Amino acid sequence: MTNYALIGAAGYIAPRHLKAMKETGGILQAAYDINDSVGIMDSHFPDAAFFTEFERFDAHVHDLKTRGTGIDYVGICSPNYLHKSHIGFALRAGADAICEKPLVLNPSDIDDLEKLETETGQRINSILQLRLHHAIIALKEKIANGPKDKIYDVDLGYFTSRGAWYHASWKGFDQKSGGIATNIGVHFYDMLSFVFGPIKENIVHHRGADAAAGYLEFAHARVRWVLSINRDHLPAHTPAGQTTHRSITVEGEEMEFSGGFTDLHTASYQNVLDGNGYGLDVVRPSIEIVSHIRTAPIEPSRGEQHPDIKKVLAG
Repeated sequence: MTNYALIGAAGYIAPRHLKAMKETGGILQAAYDINDSVGIMDSHFPDAAFFTEFERFDAHVHDLKTRGTGIDYVGICSPNYLHKSHIGFALRAGADAICEKPLVLNPSDIDDLEKLETETGQRINSILQLRLHHAIIALKEKIANGPKDKIYDVDLGYFTSRGAWYHASWKGFDQKSGGIATNIGVHFYDMLSFVFGPIKENIVHHRGADAAAGYLEFAHARVRWVLSINRDHLPAHTPAGQTTHRSITVEGEEMEFSGGFTDLHTASYQNVLDGNGYGLDVVRPSIEIVSHIRTAPIEPSRGEQHPDIKKVLAG
């Protein structure tokens, strides 16, 4: 039986981790969150110990270890800026980490975590669920089997409306979330490098509190991208009442992958248990991409702009 602990049990993504832990045959021994809205735990692990104070959670995990029922993995669903610290806790507690995206905010954080893995002998795994999506896998195979010298034209548009609460939460502060591109876009950049190879150029056209846009060149793709949480930015052709619009086109052909996400966290956990988790070396390229987007000069005249960027630039 695999023993788990969970940090960030009241968060939006925590239910997917709880489901994955249960469906892979594990048991949640302890969970922590500063908030106590964690009734979802009753559907999965009603007997798990729960703490709203980190010190008591830490002490309980240590006590479990001394009693011979130590934690094997710590699932981490806390705010982005706390990931590095909570990963450190997991490794020092003798457990491996399974952390939500973005793993960390800066490439230098990965350097520090590499040293910590060496010191503790434990392993860090990141949730990169798009790599397990059937449509993305099929696209990667198509590119791999296509002409070796072909450069594909790709458009990525992701509009996911958020209310005013977003800007008042930790997600609205760049130093905590990493900004829009990091918080809602990092798994897309990882997917692009997974499919199209190493990054060659990274140009930022727009960077704001509610939207970002730019141009990326990979070994096998030219990518125009735009991300937004502002409902006023939704493309005109978005169906009435729909608050999210996700679109990826490759050579003018739209790729549909709005479905198929239900079990990807379970698949991610199973990958980790099988020894195939996504480690620091896999994560680094996407963290380097979002770190550059966060700090690079705005150059709207360089590279091609995404066709849906007009509303974003209009404000």
